Amino acid sequence: MTVRTRAGLVPAVPRIRLDALRARNVYTLLAGSIVLVVVAWAVAPGLFTHQSPYVGITRDQFQGPSTAHLFGTDQLGRDVFARVVYGTRAAVLTSLLAVAIGLVVGSLIGLIAGFFGELVDAALGRLIDVLLAIPAFLLAVIVVVSLGFATTNAAIAVGASSVAVFARLSRSETLRVESLAFVESAYLVGGNKIQILFQHVLPNTYRPVLALAVLQFGIAIINISGLAFLGYGSPPPASDWGLQVADGKAFFYSFPWLVAAPGAVMVLTVLSLNQLSKSIGRRK
Repeated sequence: MTVRTRAGLVPAVPRIRLDALRARNVYTLLAGSIVLVVVAWAVAPGLFTHQSPYVGITRDQFQGPSTAHLFGTDQLGRDVFARVVYGTRAAVLTSLLAVAIGLVVGSLIGLIAGFFGELVDAALGRLIDVLLAIPAFLLAVIVVVSLGFATTNAAIAVGASSVAVFARLSRSETLRVESLAFVESAYLVGGNKIQILFQHVLPNTYRPVLALAVLQFGIAIINISGLAFLGYGSPPPASDWGLQVADGKAFFYSFPWLVAAPGAVMVLTVLSLNQLSKSIGRRK
């Protein structure tokens, strides 16, 4: 089907496709807005609440959500909204460190394995297979128990568990780009391997890897919160999201907002990052 314009006959875009495109853009915009709010909480939590995340008023314990306390109060009379907002910094910074570790180490391994091939690819490929055979969260627990219970160690643990995922994608993208005509032309004009690797191959593998990094950011938030829930993160009175869920689970049936508030923020953040990852990784 075509439509006539001043430029002549052009293919018409189906209405269903246009509606899907508009809906996708709306979802992406909404996801970006949520992520921006979360980042703002992490950067300047004091701008969003005047309550203390650590000090509570005993007589205000277990108050439901209201204008005075948007997410209610906990068993110590602390404002849950303030604790969620201040806990964002730990979740975001720790997850960023974890993703950075997995991105740098994993991408380097995949890049080297895919580009140099043969024995190098075989050796690094077996390493990737071994890491992929171990469940990511189990590997994170093993690493953090070995290193000790601390926020930085949790980031290292989660980052180590994501190395294999980045390595596998980086390797496949490197093999794809290396087989393209412009890379072969670079060899023909006298380019050496190192020059071609960093000037031609690496710049053309970033898009899927960046999309994976955004997706892994959300997964890192879940894993780090899971470690905090199990007691492998910062000790109380820290306001980590996972620790808040752990503290509130004993009161869940009577005062559900203690778990629902940090849990809902966590879920919305992860879903928003997932949507942004889809938008970044979609090839045009």
